[in-house]
Amino acid sequence: MGSSKLVFSMLYSFLCQLAFSSSSSHFCPKDQSLALLQFKHMFTINPNASDYCYNSRTLSWNKSTDCCTWNEVHCEETTRQVIELDLYCNRLQGKFHSNSSLFHLSNLKLLVLSFNNFSCTHVRIGHLCLYPVHAGPSHGSLISPKFGELSSLTHLDLSVSGFTGPIPAEISHLSKLYILRIWTPDPYGLRLKPYNFELLLKNLTQLRELEFNSLRGVLAERVFHLSNLEYLHLPYNSLTGPIPSNVSGLQNLQSLYLSSNYLNGTIPSWIFSLPSLMHLDLSNNSSSGKIQEFKFNNTLVLQDLQVLILSQNNFIGQIASTVCNLKTLFLLDLGSNHLNGTIPQCLGEMSGLQIIKLHGNKLQGKVPPSLINCKYLELKNFQAMKIIGENSGTREYIAVDYSGYYANSLIVTTKGWDREFFYVLKTKIIINFSRNRFEGYLPSITGDLVGLRTLNLSHNGLEGIIAASLQHLSVLESLDLSSNKIGGEIPQQLVSLTSLAVLNFLTIILLDAFLKKSNLICLRTVHTKGMMVYVDCHSQKIVVAIMGYRKRQL
Repeated sequence: MGSSKLVFSMLYSFLCQLAFSSSSSHFCPKDQSLALLQFKHMFTINPNASDYCYNSRTLSWNKSTDCCTWNEVHCEETTRQVIELDLYCNRLQGKFHSNSSLFHLSNLKLLVLSFNNFSCTHVRIGHLCLYPVHAGPSHGSLISPKFGELSSLTHLDLSVSGFTGPIPAEISHLSKLYILRIWTPDPYGLRLKPYNFELLLKNLTQLRELEFNSLRGVLAERVFHLSNLEYLHLPYNSLTGPIPSNVSGLQNLQSLYLSSNYLNGTIPSWIFSLPSLMHLDLSNNSSSGKIQEFKFNNTLVLQDLQVLILSQNNFIGQIASTVCNLKTLFLLDLGSNHLNGTIPQCLGEMSGLQIIKLHGNKLQGKVPPSLINCKYLELKNFQAMKIIGENSGTREYIAVDYSGYYANSLIVTTKGWDREFFYVLKTKIIINFSRNRFEGYLPSITGDLVGLRTLNLSHNGLEGIIAASLQHLSVLESLDLSSNKIGGEIPQQLVSLTSLAVLNFLTIILLDAFLKKSNLICLRTVHTKGMMVYVDCHSQKIVVAIMGYRKRQL
């Protein structure tokens, strides 16, 4: 009897210890919990951070709960080691110290610190910080070499968080990385020496996503030898030279962004052989030559391409009709090049197109009527232009769904200066066909587009007279017909356009007589050939005329 009690007591003690051991193993180690709490206390929470940032998820962290249950913290199931920390857009503000307790989390596989503020203690506009004149490097946080000690990392994102200074070579020690993003909106904020970039490319052979914008010098060919790449984003660098021509592989590459560099040369043919490519942006470089016919070895390619942006380069020649074979394309931007010829009629057969930008070329001929068939094309809805937009209280923007990988901004010469609209309201109806080679007469049906706010047809070959039907454009704010062959008088019917703020005709007959009869109470400036005229809003009299550099009172 006694022996049985002893056995039972021992068994009970063993089970209790086993239960305690089992329950305690479900908690993260105390040292890791402490490291996270120390990291949290190093920063304040900025309530004025970007509107799209969530409320800080670190606020709920406390020592009375298991850190594996904390928001944005993930632990390995069996060992309960912290392996993931995602603090994207967490409103953190303060200095990121080189010996941060974060580096005690040696088993981290994923670390995201992007869109926080580890430097700014002054005025902030968007993601940019404004410092006083005397502010120096001490206001920024350096990227610690200790990031290179987190050898288990497969995902590291330090983008747009106020880091400054050199990117340490120790980052190249993270040989298991799949994703590396180090990007800043400040062009002078970060820097990476060409040798260190080569070293990084040599060691990080498993990369699938690479996003950098602190590079200078010749575009390294080695970056195109990372055969596992799916996303290669190197915009807003100072990269020079041509895109290497001797490249193979990259069968998985889906997104190639090399915009806003100093690249030159032609587009190499291998780009048109990428079977998985969906987004291609080579805009704002000095690339030249003809845009190939989207063929490789006489075979149609890029069958999955959705976004094609080649604007602001020096491409010549005609727009190949084979562009219409890109059936999945919804964004086509070839603006600001030297393209000539006509717009392919077959564009109207691309039913999925939503954005077309062809401005700033030497195109001529008629705009294809078939574009009316593109039911999703948001910038061609002339039926909407026949309605004056009413304020419903909801601000709707054009193509806002695609702002993640395309800037929906639009630069328009309106009201006498170039304005950039970062988001274009659907009620902000603008026609900008300037700087092309359109010919013919200004059609009277333009007056039916009563929702127009801006009409810019300058620098074309239009002729004839100004249509009196423009009087129906009651909400028109800016009208620019300059650098055409339009003549005659300004129709007196235009005096009814009380919203008009800017006229630009370059050759105006009886300007003063027109102004005396007008009711343009908001009129500010009128441009004539070689002269800018300022008009008093109250008296409607010309008060100052500027001819070249000379001013005189009228």
